[in-house]
Amino acid sequence: MAAAAPAPEPTTEPPGDPVRDPWRDVMRLALAEADAAAPAGDVPVGAVVLGPDGTVIARAHNEREATGDPTAHAEVLALRRAAAATGEWRLTGCTLVVTLEPCVMCAGALVQSRVERVVFGALDEKAGATGSLWDLVRDRRLNHRPEVIQGVLGEECAAQLTAFFRSR
Repeated sequence: MAAAAPAPEPTTEPPGDPVRDPWRDVMRLALAEADAAAPAGDVPVGAVVLGPDGTVIARAHNEREATGDPTAHAEVLALRRAAAATGEWRLTGCTLVVTLEPCVMCAGALVQSRVERVVFGALDEKAGATGSLWDLVRDRRLNHRPEVIQGVLGEECAAQLTAFFRSR
């Protein structure tokens, strides 16, 4: 009688996540963009806008401290740059990928720009407006509601923010 084959070693890799996995590489671009914010004393948040075909059309990081502009959040800057690149304020079919859950201002900008989806990493339980504290982007009273995908590289995004605030 032949010996039974040994049982496979348990894997430490979590099973694939078909919702979040496709956004990991772009989130890494957003994390790299966020790194550029910290030298000026800005909170390290980075954003990337993808066109309908999946190509990067804009990138930005927080620049409030660097510019003295209270609206210079990564998302708003990335949306402005994407609109300039496309020549259209309607960013139909576009995706915004950002390291931190958008605030009320940024969620409003997402709705107004007509992006198709927002993908974010870390939750913002103090100011988040895409599911944590508020859920502005999915309010049925609005005329546009982008798809929301949360938690993409969430631990890495949160760790980047935690490291920044611990160093201050």
